[in-house]
Amino acid sequence: MGQTTSGESLSSGVAGQGDARTAVQQKDDGVTWWCRILAKSACVVAGFVAMLTGLFRLLTFTPMCLVAGIYLMLLGFIEIVLEAPCCCQFLDFIQPVSRFSESRSYWEKALVYTLPPILAPLMCFSTTTMCGAALLMASGVIYGMIALGRKADRDTMLARARSQDVEMKATLVTNETTSSSLQ
Repeated sequence: MGQTTSGESLSSGVAGQGDARTAVQQKDDGVTWWCRILAKSACVVAGFVAMLTGLFRLLTFTPMCLVAGIYLMLLGFIEIVLEAPCCCQFLDFIQPVSRFSESRSYWEKALVYTLPPILAPLMCFSTTTMCGAALLMASGVIYGMIALGRKADRDTMLARARSQDVEMKATLVTNETTSSSLQ
């Protein structure tokens, strides 16, 4: 029933190609499965807490705190939509958004999750705003740590530390000769 020349069925369509691309990206990035699940879980928890703290921030008399609460709720909802589309299946636009989110690199996610929450405490500095924004930023920091990658093993770090100080040695030799000629 409808095979293409590459062996893919026609029913899989474009979504199958996108899923294959993200599956290849996830295999090649060197991040373990539990680390990905930890990052996604941290983002979902941070999103829910940010929405809750934003809701508490709505109980205020100052307009800037009201805007900060709405902003926190929006940031929390966006983070949940990007990381856990299963929580928002009732929305029609979720599948394209989740495919877009899965195709982003870790450093892009780190920037998107870390920078926007800085604005909320600047609008209204309070405990609830700080808690919500700090958790959103922490989820971005987790993705930043994943983007940095693994640390090398001890032997590799020692070998690099011993062999790559050529510029410093040249400077030290030059400084020693100039300081000895001055005396």
